[in-house]
Amino acid sequence: MIVPDEILMSKIYFIRGQKVILDSDLAELYQVETKALKQAVKRNEDIFPLHFMFELTVEEFEVLRSQNVTSKNGRGGTRYLPYVFTEYGILQAANILRSARAKQMSIRIIEVFVRLHKMIIDNLEIRSLIEKLDKKPRIMPRILKLYLSISMNYWKRIRRIMKGPQSVLKSQEVANN
Repeated sequence: MIVPDEILMSKIYFIRGQKVILDSDLAELYQVETKALKQAVKRNEDIFPLHFMFELTVEEFEVLRSQNVTSKNGRGGTRYLPYVFTEYGILQAANILRSARAKQMSIRIIEVFVRLHKMIIDNLEIRSLIEKLDKKPRIMPRILKLYLSISMNYWKRIRRIMKGPQSVLKSQEVANN
């Protein structure tokens, strides 16, 4: 089963200045139990340095919990702080799990990470251009119009991602008709 980019993007968070995926989301994508993923990582801790994977702090976990991405304490809740995996950790986890699904999904996830990185770079380039052109007020209205147009396209994509896969499928159907 191919997982749409929008679903993969919705599982990527920015924590400590890095794009990461929660251990539970990665386990779901790799079709293994979270417990099995964590056990495999613990058995191979020496190949998971901090820039591959790290445990969330209580504060980081509370912020994510308040955004409804993790379960509440109590029955069915998380007893331990979750780990998050960077793109390097995602590949390393696929290597230690050795399943075809994990390898396939790690490639897809990395492709989405690269697309997100490109979106961020594009946005930074536009911002830099605006700052340079700020010294030339006559052409500023045209640049602002361009920037607003590009920003609105990004926000539309983000809103579709936040609404979930159903809204993405509907927007694709509209585009195809």
